[in-house]
Amino acid sequence: MSVTTENVTTEGLPVHGVNLTDVAAQKVSALLEQEGRTDLRLRVAVQPGGCSGLIYQLYFDERVLDGDAVKGFDGVEVIVDKMSVPYLEGSTIDFEDTIQKQGFSIDNPNAQGSCACGDSFH
Repeated sequence: MSVTTENVTTEGLPVHGVNLTDVAAQKVSALLEQEGRTDLRLRVAVQPGGCSGLIYQLYFDERVLDGDAVKGFDGVEVIVDKMSVPYLEGSTIDFEDTIQKQGFSIDNPNAQGSCACGDSFH
């Protein structure tokens, strides 16, 4: 897989197993267009925290770090750091925009449980 953006080539990077739904990819594209930035990628990470032990981090990042894994979805690059890949393998990121909920969600088959608020998992 070879994905090239303005200044960074991600050729040769490992590929992760995180998926992005079409709806989520469209939302990420729209947000990047709003920002006027074509050099940003969606970074997904797992970090210690929350009441269940681990929390998800989703943010835009212009960097590609050593050990990152990448996967492209209709012009959107999703980057996962080396330490987060095992926790996120097989996960699907979606975006909902309903009267009840608006935002990104992660369906993670590796999560053994989560807290009541749904913001963290173990």
